[in-house]
Amino acid sequence: MKMTAAATKLVKHTLLAAPLMLAPAVSSVVMKAFNQDATFGAAYAQEAKKKPAQKTRKTPALSQKVFKKLEAPNQLINPEKGEPDYRGAIKLLNDINITKFNRYEKAQVYNLKGYAYYSMEDYRNAIKEYKLLLSMSPDIPLGLEVQTLYIVGQLQFVLEDTIEAEKTLEKWMAIAPIIGADAHAMLGQVYYTNKKTKKAIGSINTAVEMYDKKGRTPKENWFQILSALHYDDNNTKKVIEILERMVRLYPKKTYWRRLAGMYGLDNREKDQLFAYDAVYQMGGLTKEKELMNLAYLYMGEDVPYMAAKIMKKGLANKIIEPTSKNLEVYATALRMSQEIKKSIPVMEQAASKSDGGDLYARLAGIYLDSDNNKKAVEVGEKALKKGGVKRKDQLYITLGMANANQKRYGAAIKHFKEAAKDKRSKKFANGWIKYCQNELERERKLAAS
Repeated sequence: MKMTAAATKLVKHTLLAAPLMLAPAVSSVVMKAFNQDATFGAAYAQEAKKKPAQKTRKTPALSQKVFKKLEAPNQLINPEKGEPDYRGAIKLLNDINITKFNRYEKAQVYNLKGYAYYSMEDYRNAIKEYKLLLSMSPDIPLGLEVQTLYIVGQLQFVLEDTIEAEKTLEKWMAIAPIIGADAHAMLGQVYYTNKKTKKAIGSINTAVEMYDKKGRTPKENWFQILSALHYDDNNTKKVIEILERMVRLYPKKTYWRRLAGMYGLDNREKDQLFAYDAVYQMGGLTKEKELMNLAYLYMGEDVPYMAAKIMKKGLANKIIEPTSKNLEVYATALRMSQEIKKSIPVMEQAASKSDGGDLYARLAGIYLDSDNNKKAVEVGEKALKKGGVKRKDQLYITLGMANANQKRYGAAIKHFKEAAKDKRSKKFANGWIKYCQNELERERKLAAS
């Protein structure tokens, strides 16, 4: 799976937008000593899957002497008044000689320093201190270890160290008593970044299912990542399924546009038309190509009136350029809508801008159908003069019929004979030649009598 730059940005933004699950302020760790396991669950309880209860650990005691040494830096981190002094706290903590501390007491020092560094947004040093804290296991409460693993995994992801983030979060998930939907989603994002598509899909699907079971709306970015994962995996039908849900939950132009594109890839033209029209109704089609695509879709589904309406508005708003090709499409839509009179001036404009005579040839046919035989001959002759007509035989048929309708049988026979040179029109042209010859003979006899 090749991850796009946009997807990478999305994943990073998603994580940074969510609050980090920080360890409790160390003051509570110090004051309550072994009480962390009891408070730990609050950080993960929302939409969580519970595991069987784990045994609590026996940890060394926190001596009164150590407690007093940690009191001053703790006050700087959690002052009763004023702003925290994290640098000052770190300096005091660095000055403490911890060589004679037991492992649990050392963990409290590392926890304070880690929290201070995190608060200063010095994430690398925060990770360093939290890892030192984790190295004190199993002489620390299980809750503190679990929570710290989660913090480290998130910080590693923020720093784009996704390989280590994956290892840390998997380790966390193996021992965490409660795992929330957000945690599954974040691990899925890590897997996505590490190009582990199946694992990423599994983790994010778990998060979505957990929300669904609670009757809650899953987070928008989860669906964004899922659709990107399935797209990279060439699973068009799954992408469509996800986007269909997204437009119901989050009816944004961008999702309707993507859905229209996916319908097109899946050869669902009618559904593509409906989705693309939704974007149009929301004001999301602002480029010539987009409006032309919608017009083509309407014409393909035999709704030329809507195609003509879109073209007219696009031309009026100067989004669609009045090129020969675009005007030809507009004229065709009008003609298909039985708006023959309205189509004629548009086709004339298109023909005048064309390099060849094809459009004049088509215009001649429109005039013929409108019983304007004189104009049919006039523009038909223009088509011949301009050249480049693909089906000259058809143009000669048009000229022949227009002349015959004006009882100009001699000119008509001349054009039909030219048409008969093409085997595709030979039979039809010869029939008209015979008719014109009979009419000439009838006129001759009438004149003689």
